[in-house]
Amino acid sequence: MSTAQRIAFLKGHGTENDFVIVPDPDGRLDLPAAAVARICDRRAGVGGDGLLRVVRSAAHPEARASADEAEWFMDYRNGDGSIAEMCGNGVRVFARYLLYAGLAEAGDIAIATRAGVRRVRLDRSGDVTVSMGRAELPEESVVVTLDGRSWPARNVNMGNPHAVAFVEDLAHAGELRGVPPYSPTAVYPDGVNIEFVVDRGPRHVAMRVHERGSGETRSCGTGACAVAVATARRDGADPARTGTPVTYTVDVLGGSLSITELPDGTVEMTGPAVIVAEGDFDPDWLAAALA
Repeated sequence: MSTAQRIAFLKGHGTENDFVIVPDPDGRLDLPAAAVARICDRRAGVGGDGLLRVVRSAAHPEARASADEAEWFMDYRNGDGSIAEMCGNGVRVFARYLLYAGLAEAGDIAIATRAGVRRVRLDRSGDVTVSMGRAELPEESVVVTLDGRSWPARNVNMGNPHAVAFVEDLAHAGELRGVPPYSPTAVYPDGVNIEFVVDRGPRHVAMRVHERGSGETRSCGTGACAVAVATARRDGADPARTGTPVTYTVDVLGGSLSITELPDGTVEMTGPAVIVAEGDFDPDWLAAALA
């Protein structure tokens, strides 16, 4: 890349889970982990919980097989530069960008991710509904321990791994600067997103989350889905058995999400997504970050 080359970016968020968006339709950019971490740095870079690279599926080796089904691939990276399978808030912001850039119209759109193709419904008012796929509930579980307190955590996989712990007070999660200790660690060999959950009312809970590779974030879409499914099972609700959808409101630090589990097992998430700014990276700064 020439130091004179200018690369565009945008900034967006979904319930204050914020992302740097890098349009790269032809898949020409090489963004190593260190460069992504630099871009997402809140003091030395643009700042974000993660980075969304917008690539045509046909131009990305991990998404070419999905090109006939989904034109666009969400190449999602955590704030530390590591690759993640899926990000629910990220998909909503990604879809909002496609509408903003004139690359998609309001209505239904398919987006390819490393966790498979996700169906998204775009509303010009700001809300975006994502079909998040089915939750898996592996039998293996862990115990999370913090400051002398321990909680069993439900193992839920939403295309990425989650451990959902029901606590008495969200303050019990502490500062969440580091990864909350859990055991046995072998249950999650590639790390895990850990949610701490309290009840707020009938089918209404609140959560805090430590996201793998990002630390505590203001919101986590897949985490909210995992929390809703884990809470439903705790409450004895299983749409696959009853044939009746179940909906939970999940409060996150950055707002609220509505999560519905359908009788076929599909989980739908509805919430806002906002584009807040756009600009260009300084060419010399980006060249140094890529070096």
